[in-house]
Amino acid sequence: MEAKKISEGLSVSPQIVADDITEIAKLGFRSIICNRPDGEGADQPTFDEIAKAAKKAGLQARYIPIVAGKVSDGDADDFGQALDELPKPVFAYCRTGTRSATLWSLSQAKRLDASEILRATKDAGYDMGGVVRRIVNGGKTPTDNGDARFDVVIVGGGAAGISVASSLQARRSGLEIAVIDPADIHYYQPGWTMVGGGVFDASTTAQTMGSLIPKGVHWIKAAVAAFEPKDDAIVLDGCRVVKYDRLIVCPGLKLDWHGVEGLVDTLGRNGVTSNYRYDLAPYTWELVSSMREGEAVFTQPPMPIKCAGAPQKALYLSGDHWYRKGVLDNINIGFYNAGGVLFGVKDYVPALEKYIDRYHADLNFFHNLVEIDGVAKKAWFDVVKPGEETKRIEKSFDMIHVCPPQVAPDFIRVSPLADAAGWVDVDQATLRHKTFANIWSLGDVMNAPNAKTAAAARKQAPVVAENVVADIDGKSPVAQYDGYGSCPLTVERGRIVLAEFGYGGALRPSFPKWLIDGTHPSRLAWLLKEKILPPIYWKAMLRGKEWMAKPEKVSVK
Repeated sequence: MEAKKISEGLSVSPQIVADDITEIAKLGFRSIICNRPDGEGADQPTFDEIAKAAKKAGLQARYIPIVAGKVSDGDADDFGQALDELPKPVFAYCRTGTRSATLWSLSQAKRLDASEILRATKDAGYDMGGVVRRIVNGGKTPTDNGDARFDVVIVGGGAAGISVASSLQARRSGLEIAVIDPADIHYYQPGWTMVGGGVFDASTTAQTMGSLIPKGVHWIKAAVAAFEPKDDAIVLDGCRVVKYDRLIVCPGLKLDWHGVEGLVDTLGRNGVTSNYRYDLAPYTWELVSSMREGEAVFTQPPMPIKCAGAPQKALYLSGDHWYRKGVLDNINIGFYNAGGVLFGVKDYVPALEKYIDRYHADLNFFHNLVEIDGVAKKAWFDVVKPGEETKRIEKSFDMIHVCPPQVAPDFIRVSPLADAAGWVDVDQATLRHKTFANIWSLGDVMNAPNAKTAAAARKQAPVVAENVVADIDGKSPVAQYDGYGSCPLTVERGRIVLAEFGYGGALRPSFPKWLIDGTHPSRLAWLLKEKILPPIYWKAMLRGKEWMAKPEKVSVK
């Protein structure tokens, strides 16, 4: 007997025998549902045997037999009704537990999001991919097989998605391409650090999605509920089905604000802010520009995160403002990093450490923010140093800039596209999926070991476009990605340490050293960040103009 928890009210199990009932009762279960028809296997007890043992142990029992592979809509309704009526928690079983898990999934489809159902069953060891359309359709069998079909479908209309759509059009103008994204607004997220530093106005970092989708590309304004890669299909919320010949997955990542207890309740007030959200970045500047004394805390969660340098960029620009205003000596700056280094590429660390010293910032490594009380102005960190026991510390603040934990979107993590950690599983050079040959991924959602930055997506888009077109022509991949990423570290207003690197931390500068030496603060790099990169983003990258982004050819051995 093996109970696999699906929810607080239900666990499922493979076939049990009457002797298991005593143990089931001891585990706290109050009811049993049998989903296996009598006589299906020569070695199974009848339901009457199970029911008698259950009654003796004080448990209720119900018989909802299901023929393997034939779970009807009515069966799911019966199971849901039983869950509502029986004392909880309930123990359900069949031959392997799959029918019971399927019945639960379909019965809860109108009550829970599809991603919650898929995550719960996946965590218990059951794959609901075969009934995902029914889950999305409220537990009912869909009546259609496909509402639309395209040569290429792109999931995500962010920097990666629009760039790769434009790059594909530039190479093969006749393709029928669709971009799936429910958002009305597209954001230039690299600009939010500058908003939080009082350099940019937030409105300059936003444009309507409709104005950016390339002409001739179909925009499906909907959310993805699930993938069915074996059928070349995507299921949308509302159970519409989109079919594709080739799929590109780039929906970005999920900012897990709920990953820090109490954070959601206090964001945007009580001195709690974050440059990782459009509406909060102006509050960062409001706090910084008005602060004259006190405790300023800046946090960084465990990797991976979007733009690993962003948490300390907020520190530097804040410290520089206080330095210029002559109040720095009255402000204690603390940087609390869940990792063990200031920056992952060692060549840039010496320049950054000089600014840490300049702003008298206290570095705290292996400190992960786990809870916050905005009203009390207190934060708690778990200190997890190698070889030591975890301990929790408390820190008071007057302002705190929080970088939230970050994970793959729910609909990605529970999909067949994901690796064990939840990210889309690709070959790090060609960006092609390791299992499904007609699927590619780029941007923050895939699992290549590169920095998750817009600059990385700028280099990845041409690689994916080249390889998709090659695949259409029946060829092997022709372009490869070298792991390039860029992080313009705004160490003070007017100077930037321009970190550019690839796989393994190899330096990959875009400019000759005599022009910009990325390992040292540079005024020219600041000009690039402030004046040049925003128009390049809007007018070049998103329009398929691949300036300084020519794909590297696959080497022939």
